[in-house]
Amino acid sequence: MPTESTARTLSPNEAWEKLHAGNLRFVNDDTEHPNQDSARRQSLLNGQEPYAVIFGCSDSRLAAEIIFDAGLGDMFVVRTAGHVIDPASLGSLEFAVDKLNVPLIVILGHNNCGAITSAITVKETGEMPKGFVRDLVEHITPSVLAAERKGITDINGTGVEHVKQTTDRLVDLSTIIAQAIEEGRTAVAGVTYHLHDGRAQLVSSLGLD
Repeated sequence: MPTESTARTLSPNEAWEKLHAGNLRFVNDDTEHPNQDSARRQSLLNGQEPYAVIFGCSDSRLAAEIIFDAGLGDMFVVRTAGHVIDPASLGSLEFAVDKLNVPLIVILGHNNCGAITSAITVKETGEMPKGFVRDLVEHITPSVLAAERKGITDINGTGVEHVKQTTDRLVDLSTIIAQAIEEGRTAVAGVTYHLHDGRAQLVSSLGLD
């Protein structure tokens, strides 16, 4: 398996181009499986220099290193159902930007998302789920309402809107990330993953050209 060095010096745009190229290899069944050998393991013993942080949905079909054809040490991955922001996930993202100097944050949603389906169902029926699933739904509901204001009511259109809303909310909540974007040290890319063909589509961005 080929081994590539991580590149802390990548610009946000170069980091996105690298991710996009990896996803195209995945879509076209031309994956290289980089940085997945013993030499790569040894090279990471003293630290990590990922070129992207992926904040994605926890869905089992959304394995970031696979769909972007990446390997060990390439990505700093944070996942919650419906990519809902909570204090732990926000702190993890700030750590990646402030301590690891990661040049790109990717908000990774997908079509046919179960968490978004639940939020739409609650909006339509008024029946709240049990336990902490309710907390997830309450965090996603503003995106459902924002989509409706734009005339969007289907699950996948709402999913795209939720990615966009998460992108904006992340910057609103974190002064660390907002400052890094302003200084050009990092950017945020909102991406929707298509389950049927494996394509990762850029739907919004902050700080990318």
